[in-house]
Amino acid sequence: MASIFERLWHAGPAAFIASAIMVALVADALLLGFILGRRAYRKRYFAKRDARVFEFRQKWEALISGEIPYETWRRKPFDRRIIESIALDTFEAADSEESARLLKFLRASGLIQKRIFEARELTGWRRMRALVALGRTRAPEGISALAEGLRDGDLETRLASLRGLGRTASPQAGEEILAWVGEKGLLVPALPLQSALIQCCAERPQILLPYVQHATGPVREVLGRVLGEVATPSLSMELLQFVGDDLDELRAAAARAMSNGQPGIAFDVLNELSRDPTWFVRLRAIVSLGKLSGVRAKPTLLRGLTDSHRLVRLRAAEALVSSSGDMVTLFEEVVGTGDRYGLHAYLTAVENADLRAKLEQEIGSSAAISEERKGRLREILQTGALRAFESTRVEKVPISLNS
Repeated sequence: MASIFERLWHAGPAAFIASAIMVALVADALLLGFILGRRAYRKRYFAKRDARVFEFRQKWEALISGEIPYETWRRKPFDRRIIESIALDTFEAADSEESARLLKFLRASGLIQKRIFEARELTGWRRMRALVALGRTRAPEGISALAEGLRDGDLETRLASLRGLGRTASPQAGEEILAWVGEKGLLVPALPLQSALIQCCAERPQILLPYVQHATGPVREVLGRVLGEVATPSLSMELLQFVGDDLDELRAAAARAMSNGQPGIAFDVLNELSRDPTWFVRLRAIVSLGKLSGVRAKPTLLRGLTDSHRLVRLRAAEALVSSSGDMVTLFEEVVGTGDRYGLHAYLTAVENADLRAKLEQEIGSSAAISEERKGRLREILQTGALRAFESTRVEKVPISLNS
């Protein structure tokens, strides 16, 4: 009796084509069956999950208070995942009182400890999921497990740990990240590391200082950017060492911290930094000078109106508008700079502060200037054009850095 292969061989090419068609039809039928079956399963799964979510929501207070025993749902993975998800989602938008209550529930039910165990013992995507969930709880006891994830060989796991530590917004988590970076170097992209450190170090930015002093290369650049974002006036004296640093971010951090420094030192430092070649260093210096609001800051702020960068001009204008003093005299000094971009920035700041009507009124009531000059100042105020001033330009007020 001839075998099936012999029959196909004698049947010729038509048999091979027919066989290929049959195989393709069977494969298509199996694939279609798998797709339809998967859709039916997922539809049933989501319907079941939606029903359970609704059921748990109806008795949520009883669940988190412990009125419903934890044993009734902890041993059921399906129910446990739903309750944990609801708790973490609620945690994101909760106030301090509600957050404390939810954290107590997560601890009492053992969900935090379970995530700590999974973060340490599992691997792959299960470990990453546990690390992210643990970070969302913001529980201090989970920081050590998250820090262990930073030393994992897989990049995605390290990033999951970094995101989790950042979510805690805890200085303790910041110290763990800094210790890891100081030990291993930059093993993750700079942006997520910077974001996590900003969240963790905002409360205690001083923990960055020893690491910035000893770091080198790309790590120092990242830490410098973080320090520039979180530096506070309380660090003004400590950051004086970075005024002449080669790293732009550290000079910007020093400028930001000077807003509450000793006036004698702060004005000199900020005046120097306002001439920095990097625009955002100048910006930070101008903002800090505006907060100091001293008479010595006025010449530097007027010079800031002529800066090449738009944001620096705007911040200088806002600082001048918020300062005390004769508005008419200040307006004349702004016009006297002869810079139309600076004038526009000042007029924008006046509009934003809703002081336009007051400035017009003071120009009209001023006894120190002539009626002709009053008319030209009003025209400049209305049109924003310096042409009205060109024909009667007075000698510019000298801007002395020591005045």
